[in-house]
Amino acid sequence: QVQLVESGGGLVQAGGSLRLSCAASGSFFSINTMGWYRQAPGKQRELVATFTSGGKTIYADSVKGRFTISRDTYKNTVYLQMNNLKPEDTAVYYCNLVLHTTGSLYWGQGTQVTISS
Repeated sequence: QVQLVESGGGLVQAGGSLRLSCAASGSFFSINTMGWYRQAPGKQRELVATFTSGGKTIYADSVKGRFTISRDTYKNTVYLQMNNLKPEDTAVYYCNLVLHTTGSLYWGQGTQVTISS
């Protein structure tokens, strides 16, 4: 079983910054992919940024140049540095993890990010 604990959400004004963290714990051997998704009210959950199994990064077009995903592999933690935030970035942000050996998918509980104009 894998637990994902997210932190770092909050309320900031447009143009501000936030840093999200997601720490994975539990019994697992290796991580295949790990990243961030978000879901705004009335919209489908969408990819924000993720590490691929090969260690590359993928970003949604809407966040390129503003958001940066990073990780600490020893701590099984990923971070999302969000700069120049816009009201349209308002959403619940979810950490996502896929295990390498089983392909099992896990989600964090979500952290609210609210950007005021």
